[in-house]
Amino acid sequence: MHAKRGGTFGCRPASRDRTGVPWGVTLLPDPVWPVVVLAAITLVDAVLCIRPVSFIAQCFEDVRWPKKYWWIMSPIKFAAAGGLLAGIWITGLAALTTACLVAYFSVAISMHIRARDFGRNLFVNATGMLVLCVATGVYCFLV
Repeated sequence: MHAKRGGTFGCRPASRDRTGVPWGVTLLPDPVWPVVVLAAITLVDAVLCIRPVSFIAQCFEDVRWPKKYWWIMSPIKFAAAGGLLAGIWITGLAALTTACLVAYFSVAISMHIRARDFGRNLFVNATGMLVLCVATGVYCFLV
């Protein structure tokens, strides 16, 4: 069966606005407050990672994250907080940053599972942040 012109296998393409973005998807956060809350949490997390406080250091050790790479966590998290805040005005940046945070916490969860660390760090910290990031992405950019 061959695809028809203008659609795939007789299906209509998604409705799009004049910018080419499918309707129902926005590239600026609406509402803004969940993005600001996520940025604030990420900023606090970045500050706590500068010289990792005891529970963060323990988390890094539990997942066997090499100590020589601990320093990179703060710049990554500061960049994420900055991307979220700048994305309030820069089209697409907050959506991209939120998607990157979803990827980051998905990897974090996989590292906890690989290390068989099924405690508070996995179920409260990593999973809670993943849920918060997914909820922010859906609520601010898809709904």
